[in-house]
Amino acid sequence: YSSYDTALCIIPPKHLWTAVDNLRMVYDPAYKKWPPHIDLVYPFVPVNKLLGASELVISLLQQQSETSPPDMRLDGTAFFSKDWKLTYFLYNKSSTLFKDLRERVLSSLKRDYDEDEQMYMTVGQTADLTDPLMDSIIRKLDLLPTLEWKAEKIHILVRDKDETRTDPSAPGKMRLWGEIDLASRTLLTMQTPVSFYEDQKTAGPKNDEQSMVSESRPLTRLPYTFDSIGFKWIQQPKSSALDQAPPNVESLTVANYNVHAEFRHPPSRARYPIIIQNLLEAQARADVLILEEVTDDFLSCLCKYEGIRDIYPFISNGPPDQEDIGPLPYHLNIVVLSKWPFSWDLTSLCNTCRGSIVMQFTNIGKLEGEILMPLILSAVHLSSGLTNASVTKKEQELGSILSHLSKTYPRNPRILVGDFNIPTSVYTIETAVRRNEISPQSRNALARLEKLPIEMGLVDAWVSVCVQYGDISEKNPTQPNSKKALGGEKGATYDPTANHLAERTTHSDFDKRPQRYDRILVTKDDFNVTGFNMFGQKMGDLQPDFDADSKDGDSSVGLSYGSDHWGIRCSLRLSTNTSAQPTNSRKLITTSLEVKQNLTATSQLVTYLSEQSVFPSDINIAMRESALSLLKEVITQDDDNPARGLPAFVLVPVGSYGLGVWTATSDINCICVGRISPKTFFALAIQRLRKAASRGIKILRRLDAPFGPILELAVGHIKMDLQYCSAVSIAETWPAALALPSTDPVFNLPHSTLAILKPVRDLDYLRRTIPDLAAFRLSYHVIKCWSTRRGIYAARFGYLSGIQISILLSRVCKLLLYQNGSISVPTILATFYRHYAEFDWDKSSVFDPFFHENLSYVRTRREPMAILGFHGPRLNTALTASVSTTQTIIRELRRADAMLSETEIAWPKLLDENTGAIEFLSTYTTYIKITARFWGASLVKINKTLEWLESKCTSLLVEVGRVAPEIRSRIWPVRFVNQDASEEDEEYEGYFLIGLDLGESNGGQALNTLETCIHTFDVQLSRDEKFFDPKSSWINTTIVPQRKLGKLRLDNRDWGKYTVEAEDEDIGDSEFWASIEADEAREPSGKKETRPSHGPTHGGKLRSAGDVLNRIRWDQAMDSSDYIIGYEDRFSGAMERSVDSWKSDTTHEEFIPEHRILYFKRKSDGAIVWDREERRDEIFGSG
Repeated sequence: YSSYDTALCIIPPKHLWTAVDNLRMVYDPAYKKWPPHIDLVYPFVPVNKLLGASELVISLLQQQSETSPPDMRLDGTAFFSKDWKLTYFLYNKSSTLFKDLRERVLSSLKRDYDEDEQMYMTVGQTADLTDPLMDSIIRKLDLLPTLEWKAEKIHILVRDKDETRTDPSAPGKMRLWGEIDLASRTLLTMQTPVSFYEDQKTAGPKNDEQSMVSESRPLTRLPYTFDSIGFKWIQQPKSSALDQAPPNVESLTVANYNVHAEFRHPPSRARYPIIIQNLLEAQARADVLILEEVTDDFLSCLCKYEGIRDIYPFISNGPPDQEDIGPLPYHLNIVVLSKWPFSWDLTSLCNTCRGSIVMQFTNIGKLEGEILMPLILSAVHLSSGLTNASVTKKEQELGSILSHLSKTYPRNPRILVGDFNIPTSVYTIETAVRRNEISPQSRNALARLEKLPIEMGLVDAWVSVCVQYGDISEKNPTQPNSKKALGGEKGATYDPTANHLAERTTHSDFDKRPQRYDRILVTKDDFNVTGFNMFGQKMGDLQPDFDADSKDGDSSVGLSYGSDHWGIRCSLRLSTNTSAQPTNSRKLITTSLEVKQNLTATSQLVTYLSEQSVFPSDINIAMRESALSLLKEVITQDDDNPARGLPAFVLVPVGSYGLGVWTATSDINCICVGRISPKTFFALAIQRLRKAASRGIKILRRLDAPFGPILELAVGHIKMDLQYCSAVSIAETWPAALALPSTDPVFNLPHSTLAILKPVRDLDYLRRTIPDLAAFRLSYHVIKCWSTRRGIYAARFGYLSGIQISILLSRVCKLLLYQNGSISVPTILATFYRHYAEFDWDKSSVFDPFFHENLSYVRTRREPMAILGFHGPRLNTALTASVSTTQTIIRELRRADAMLSETEIAWPKLLDENTGAIEFLSTYTTYIKITARFWGASLVKINKTLEWLESKCTSLLVEVGRVAPEIRSRIWPVRFVNQDASEEDEEYEGYFLIGLDLGESNGGQALNTLETCIHTFDVQLSRDEKFFDPKSSWINTTIVPQRKLGKLRLDNRDWGKYTVEAEDEDIGDSEFWASIEADEAREPSGKKETRPSHGPTHGGKLRSAGDVLNRIRWDQAMDSSDYIIGYEDRFSGAMERSVDSWKSDTTHEEFIPEHRILYFKRKSDGAIVWDREERRDEIFGSG
């Protein structure tokens, strides 16, 4: 009789199991079902025959003359093939111990046996001889320490018949039924068969205190540490773990590096010195270092390096080449190095070929009452590849480890770190779907993988740092991304476009995109993420004959990166309270919306935008690069060469070009930062620009901006604006100054200088902190295209501007990524429209909650819309918005949100080019029609007059809202012409239209009021002799019903080409530039205190601008000619005018209401003596 439910075997002492079980848990399907053992007889006998069979064995033993327990020694390794499987095992090379007993037992049981059969201990199995792991396993067996012990007992095992196990059909675990003592020849049976491994079943429900204690209990394994006396690695004794407790740790640095193992044998050590040098560099040093793809050979070399031992005294695994330490379990392993002692365990991930390390820092954590909840760190390396099977596997693995951590350590501070192998490049994912490499369901699974850690209360360290402090990994931020960059590539740790080792490991063309595989996740309630950086991005010398003890020599054969991944490191601060939690302002957005199926593909959106010529062509890109390079060359002319003793300039592109969201029709706005005065700069610049006329540079005109003049240039066919900022401290510390906080003394600059510098600083913050520039840029193009075609993109009319779209969009991108883990362009857009369609524009301000963490800005009644920028001196970017334009913007946002909610919706419908203007011409029953007709005038003069008229139209719109607030009005920001108008016509006639929705108002009375309003408007226009010439033009404003508009279309003439080079007197005479220098002298650097970048704080009631004006005018102790008024012009922004020229008479055509006064400034020293926004008053001492 035989039975596979019982066995007669020899089992080594438990302290010898560890090295063998490290391999068995990976390669032996019988791991934990069987202990490490040598079969004497298997199958043995039925369970009910065990007692008799045991007595038979004892009687056979008594017949042997040898009475002392034999010495066991397993010093050989081998494998055999059977049933299409390879079995790897350990055996004794020379002894025939127990062979005689085995043969006699089998003979007594009347069974056949093979006299030459070797008794062995199974370590693992693989499928067949072609298995790539075969050589690796054999080498690992050779690294096992020799197992030696005295065999004092023979063990009798029975199979567990527990039918409640997960798979009742699978063989049950073997348990110990009895033992035969070889010295006394006696049998000891167990009352109940005993398990060899701890049961995973819970003993029952636990109360909170019991649960907290179990969450604090150390794990089973201890790290290795180097014994300098014995000059070998030893496992840390349990007794010394508490003796080496760290001090009160409040901060922690964690680093992760995939060192890129190779599969060939013998292993190449050429990259080892580069990897070790990367680990020793300052940017990589950490308190805890996690390495992936560590092989036995690499770990053996790493442990020999003294510099590594000094930084990290504790390591999870010792060197496999040390004779008393076994090999690592896998070919690709996770190894943890630490400054502090820890305990750890290796856990399997859903029966995959990879494991996860769970570490516990016994003396680091947070207190709950009197119990310390220790820090738990889990290191993972998820399955690689982009197939349906691999995506499913990743989801199972990540779900498994997250579930284990949340169930086992729900109260502990937790860190999850490693190589997640989750593709992030939208181009890679969408191409894989399009080519049927993965299914749409797998694409959805990848999105779920991004959300899963966040749902478990974890936050991505890179995301947290990026949205707060910025990521400077963008290589060329002014240029639009390549067509393959659809998003998901910023912060990449695996970049085949930059790393030749990564490029070699890719298998298809769409794989060769940057991916953010490596991540560090922390529980958001327990940590503040204070820093994040990458390392390992420098090449080093390859050394094929590298030896750990040798010094670098001349044996290098080329340059290489250390790995196909970049390393990452983050700085953490343990939170003792709720400060780690995001502020309420970071929760002011809904979770990402489910996008309609026909809007999900980003590539389809890119194709549509390309067809609409939204993106610049390669020729456009080259032309602008050439123009910018030429302008820089002409302006600077090597002035940064100190040997020549000339001042240095920094030329910075800002606006859409600086952000990389420009189109073929965009100008390039530049700010030049230098150390000389504005007068000297512009004199020098104009001279150099005039001299470069033969190279295609023209000065078109001078624009008088609120805080300094701007030169409008044409460099070839590219329009460019040039502004100057005189800031010695900025020029001397460029570009480091941009990274400094606003409170740094380097920004102790005059009000006007900070205003000119503001676009540079805001642009730098946007570029650094937008978490996915490619996705942001695509979304920006869509929103700008939509707003332009819907007639709400025109800052001069009080509609949206580029900076406003950037602020609105970057806020959504940051909050989406912070709350949802990943962002795609369709999701960004759907959330953008929903969020701002539901936004309370009347009571709330839009701002970046990661920049303005403690915002105290208070809106005034004159701000119907508040979209707050970043740096001072002025926060609200929507000061030109009126009630009318604000209402129009809100209606359009709600319309777009409603459209995206429709079942049958596609991008072309949302972005239709013609519906906006057509709807505008048919929506209103009544219009204000401003007609401008020209004859006998040049197109250049017509263009100037139309620009002037355009600026006046906004004041009419505001006046309409003031005199008839019950009427809803909307101006279309583009001129209309007659349907049959042609560019060949000798005369030009164009129309500005304001639609009027009379609603339930008293139409007749309201229209009469408007008639008076537009009559006054016409009179004011006719009095402006600088622009209006009655001999060649006629302007008339009327109220007309919709039916009398006639057949109109948008004026699509390119008016930008009707400009000529400016004469010297148009640029500015000597008196003008002298006034610029005088203004500079009145605002010396260092006179003004640093201005905070947040809103005002109220200390009391501020005296009105009228009171201050009267005091300056009538107080005999004050010289009114020494004071300037800064005010808000509806069209040009902030302007200045002397107190003596200020008109207070409401009937005067130059009258400006006092509520538009922003500040009063003293000429003699440039000091601001009264400021509305900052509530400063040095005249009366109020505010």
